[in-house]
Amino acid sequence: MKIVAKTDKGMVRPSNQDAYAVGEFPDEVAWAIVCDGMGGAAGGNIASAKAVKVISDKINAAYRSQMKPSSIKNMLDSALVAANIEVYDLAYSNAELRGMGTTVVCAVVKDSCAYIAHAGDSRAYVFKSDGTLVQVTTDHSLVQNLVETGKITKEEAEHHPNKNIITRAIGVEKNIKIDFDEVDLEDDEVLILCTDGLSNYVSDEEMIGEVKDGRYYAFADRLVKKANNNGGGDNITVVAIAK
Repeated sequence: MKIVAKTDKGMVRPSNQDAYAVGEFPDEVAWAIVCDGMGGAAGGNIASAKAVKVISDKINAAYRSQMKPSSIKNMLDSALVAANIEVYDLAYSNAELRGMGTTVVCAVVKDSCAYIAHAGDSRAYVFKSDGTLVQVTTDHSLVQNLVETGKITKEEAEHHPNKNIITRAIGVEKNIKIDFDEVDLEDDEVLILCTDGLSNYVSDEEMIGEVKDGRYYAFADRLVKKANNNGGGDNITVVAIAK
C-alpha cells in the first residue's frame, strides 16, 4: 500500500483550515482522514484539527487485524460520532468558537476494499484501472439537494453561487448522521480523498491527467499544484492511497 498526502492554504486564503492524518497497520491496512474546517478566524482550524485527532486516536485504539467489514463500519461510525461530540462541546463552551464545524471524509483500506465514512462535501474518488475517475461519496450540500430534486443540472451546480453551503458537518449539531460507502480497489487503482479546494478547482478530466501515469509518489503534489494553477481559491488537501 502506498500513501501520499499534501495540504496547502491555496492562493487566496490567509490560513489553512484543512487538516488530515494517514497511517498504516502491520497487516497492510491503510487509513486516512481529511477534514475541512469552518467557522470564524480560529474556529475552522480548531474544529478540523480536533476532529482529525479524535478520529485517528479512535481508529488506532479500536482496530484489530481480524476485523470484519461490519466491525470496521462500526469503528468508523463511533469515531466520527465521538469527534462530533467533542467539536460540538468545544464550540458551545466558548462563545468565540460558536458555530464552528468541519467536513470529514475518512477511509480504511483493507483486503482490496475501501470502507469510507463522510459528512459534508469533502470527497472520495477512485481512479480506476480503465482510466476513468469515479466519485464515490455524495456531497451533503444545498446544491447537491437541488440536483437530486431536479431543480438544477449537474453542470449548473458546478458554478452555482451557493455551492459552498453544506447541509451536514461534524460539530454543528448534537447528533450527526454518517454516510458509508464500500468500494473494491483493484491493483493499481487509487483512492483519492480531498477537500473542496481540489474538487471545486480541478475537473475530473484534469484529475485523470495528473494521475494516469501511475507515479503514485507525485499524485498529491500534482493535484494540489493543479488546483493552485487554476486559481487556488480555497485550502487544498489531497490524500492518495494506491494498491
